[in-house]
Amino acid sequence: MTNTKKRSFDEEAASWDEKPGRIQLAKDIVHAISKEIVLTPEMDVMDFGCGTGLLTIQLAPFVRAITGVDNSRGMLDVFNAKIAERKLDTVNTVFMDLDRGDTLTGRYDLVLSNMTVHHIKEIAPLFEQFHQITAPGGYLCISDLDLDDGRFHDDNSGVFHFGFDRINLRRVFAEAGFDDIRDTDAAAVMKPDVDGEIRRFTVFLMTGRKR
Repeated sequence: MTNTKKRSFDEEAASWDEKPGRIQLAKDIVHAISKEIVLTPEMDVMDFGCGTGLLTIQLAPFVRAITGVDNSRGMLDVFNAKIAERKLDTVNTVFMDLDRGDTLTGRYDLVLSNMTVHHIKEIAPLFEQFHQITAPGGYLCISDLDLDDGRFHDDNSGVFHFGFDRINLRRVFAEAGFDDIRDTDAAAVMKPDVDGEIRRFTVFLMTGRKR
């Protein structure tokens, strides 16, 4: 059963980057994106659910500008400290909380989200917003878990989807207005499941284009 109690990412922010698996996953997703999409210095990008910027920072050298969006001020504080320390002039952050009615704004050649959508209860309205802010010819890239029976997270607080069926998610892409929808295996995460057994969890990358 899905546990809808909200998870406090603010409390986890300071130690978020200490798990090597999270860093490796970000690298794997960047690699998968670069295989599916030609990244160019003319691109403006949004990373929705950016957290501490593990993926955002890795993409920054390949594009013109990238905006990290998150609803955790703690995560963004850690991210902003990295931006200042590394003098990342092409990277910025925006606080946004869907639960308080915030909406996405701007225009981007690439909108991406990694391991975040399973924390969103109603994803169809979010994908409609993704479509609105994607420039014509631009892309949406979603990386997330394949169906996992609720075993990936130690605590399923705030987890509304125990992974995704790719066929159903393709339908969400299409209904939001994206076409040329493709999916590929992007990464695998080896970790103890809720029963303490080491298990291989697969992460897909799904892409769609706005005509």
